[in-house]
Amino acid sequence: MKIRIATRKSALALWQANYVSSVLQKLPEISATELVPMSTRGDEILDRSLQKVGGKGLFIKELEIAIENGEADLAVHSMKDVPAELPRGFCLAATMQRANPYDALVAAAGTTVQSLPKNARVGSSSLRRQAQIKMLRPDLNIETLRGNVNTRLLKLSRGDYDAIILAAAGLERLALQHHISHQFSPDEMLPAAAQGVLGIECLENNSKLRTILRQLDDPETVLTTRAERTIARVLRASCESPVAAFATVSGASMSLTALVAHPDGSRFIRETIDGRPDDAEQLGEALAAELLAGGARELLDSIGASHG
Repeated sequence: MKIRIATRKSALALWQANYVSSVLQKLPEISATELVPMSTRGDEILDRSLQKVGGKGLFIKELEIAIENGEADLAVHSMKDVPAELPRGFCLAATMQRANPYDALVAAAGTTVQSLPKNARVGSSSLRRQAQIKMLRPDLNIETLRGNVNTRLLKLSRGDYDAIILAAAGLERLALQHHISHQFSPDEMLPAAAQGVLGIECLENNSKLRTILRQLDDPETVLTTRAERTIARVLRASCESPVAAFATVSGASMSLTALVAHPDGSRFIRETIDGRPDDAEQLGEALAAELLAGGARELLDSIGASHG
């Protein structure tokens, strides 16, 4: 079977698609793979925040249309950018082993959050990152940062920002980890749901392809991703909401922590739950219920009104 992989044209998206391609080519069922590079609206609109133009779903819509129209068989996504519920007819066919799940501060060598100058300019368009950096340093000025990884690094190097925040996994995949001046611990900055995870999307009714792709599943990552994405689904949070969720598995136990915060860092709700990994979805639902009982719905609604 020949597999056509729909992908965005950014360096990171192409790395991810090529990585999945190399893994697929090792399977006896796959005779060849082909990349189908595409430009998405999310890549083209760089002068406005994603919250104002339709969210991170803009990065995957064109890829789904290509699959639906028979121009491609599957798409590779950074799972943190994938909405909690996929469009009708599509499914998450494989969840690959998680890479580095943490966020990274990119600044001059040796710079930490605490050593940044007072009122420093920090580039990030993520309300989740903005909220948590403001919780650590309320004086910092968070400024919008859009574009692919290399574009963001260029903006930093020319002095548009004193520091920027990026996913460590993306920098590592592009061999740019030497730019990291500080990697945030989960206590400092809780990651987005499924950050560092690659997911493969295809049509739900393509049972032959789904059976093949299931071989790419990483069992532990499947469970942590399910727990984390359940939080977003129950809270009706989008990929842009200031919601974080992070699950870890140790032996027969899963620990799941989630956070909902106001972008200015003034209010937040953070809870943790422990249980069996096989109960990942139930743990996510139980923790989301705790967050809602603590006022998460009202907090998210107030943010939607001011940042919509």
